This record gives sequence, C-alpha cells and structure tokens, in this order.
Amino acid sequence: DCGLSGSGWKILLHKDQEVMRTVWPLLAAGLFSTLSQVALVRGCPDSCEECSGPQNDLCLVCQTGWTLHDNECVDIDECGTELGPCPPNMYCFNTEGNYQCRGCDKACVGCMGTGPARCRKCATGYRLTGAKCLDVDECSEHVLACPGLDKICTNVEGSFRCDCAEGFTLKDNICVPSSPYFKGLFEDIQDEEVEVLQQMFFGVLLCALATLAAKGDMVFTSIFMGGVAAMAGYWLSDRGNRALDSFLKGH
Repeated sequence: DCGLSGSGWKILLHKDQEVMRTVWPLLAAGLFSTLSQVALVRGCPDSCEECSGPQNDLCLVCQTGWTLHDNECVDIDECGTELGPCPPNMYCFNTEGNYQCRGCDKACVGCMGTGPARCRKCATGYRLTGAKCLDVDECSEHVLACPGLDKICTNVEGSFRCDCAEGFTLKDNICVPSSPYFKGLFEDIQDEEVEVLQQMFFGVLLCALATLAAKGDMVFTSIFMGGVAAMAGYWLSDRGNRALDSFLKGH
C-alpha cells in the first residue's frame, strides 16, 4: 500500500515478502520522477507484523506474543498471565514473543524458577534447610535404615541404598554369607587326602576292635577280622597307592 505524504511517497512496510515484491517493481518502473520521492523500503522490526517505518515506534500490527503500546510492540509476559500455564513440576520462563516450560530441580515438588532455592515444596528425601531444599542423609539420621549386620547404608541424592556388608553377597534380594564365618580344619583338603584320613579313622576303629577281640569277645573278633581284610584289600589296590602317594607328597 502506498500513500502520498508531502512531496514524497510514504510506503507502508510489511513483513510479508510478497508485499515487498509488489513494491519493488513499481520503483523500478519509474513511478517516481525524482529520487527524493523514493522511500527507502526496509523490513519491519521483528516484533511488528506491519509498520510504517523501520523504527520500533512505527508498528501498526504486532506479531503473535507482542502487544501494541504507544505505537510500539512490547513483549507479552505469558508467565505473568494465564496464557502460559506449564505442566506440574515445571516453571514458566518468558522469552521475547513467547515462553518456555522448564523442569524444576529434582529437590522440588513444584517451583517458581530454577534451583533448589525456588521450590514450592521439597520432594521426598529432601528437607528445607535455610532457603533451599537439601538432601537428607538417611544413613546418619536413621539408625535402622538398613537393619542387620549383613547390610550397610549408602546415602544417595534424595534417598539411600542398602548394600551387602563385606563378607556377604546379594542372592535373591537377600544378603547371604559369601564364605563361612569360621574356616574348618579340613576346609581346603583334597579328595585324595580325604580318602587317606578316612582310612586312618578306620585304622583307629580297628585298633579298638582288636582290643575288644583280645578279650575273647567273638562278635568283636569277627568285626575286627573283616575290617582287617577290607583295609588290606584297599591298600594293596592301585587306588590306595595313589592316595597314599598323593598324601605323602602334600598334594
């Protein structure tokens, strides 16, 4: 749109490039007889949809997110109105011509801005200390946070964790001993050594039976003779030789 203003032309500027393409051919066609009649065609300010000049106070129609005030487009603060509501646990951050919804700090349940000092309410595991929602150390405050000698308490941000103590392993969500409390005398014994120890036990047993047999008890005499035969058969076998040899060598 063009309108005569004094001795020159006044061109209504528009953000739309189609309008600009319409104006330029008129200038090129020699519509104006003198250079002084040619107006400088430039884009409107970013806040303006239509304007009568490049200055901010020459706006005629504002862009979305802006409002006209004294011929100047000023930003609408959606965060201060009902135009920019944000979802729960997010806060409104105003930008030029628009707004953003940003997440609250993890210490907050609802907030008015960024950081733990802008919380509306502290989240579980946090406590208002001074002006901030800070982490609660459950391990130092709660004696029974992780009951039992098989667990230790580890504080984490906003909560705590129960880990298995040293010497325990987690199995089916239960801390079980990873090794016996007390090591037995024969814990590390080899299979061959077990066989030798068994034969030594039987040897002691046979000595006891021999003592009873010497007193003339026929029942114990029979048991003694059978045990001797069994022991002799074992030690004369290859397996007995291997077991004895392994034991004597300390393997």
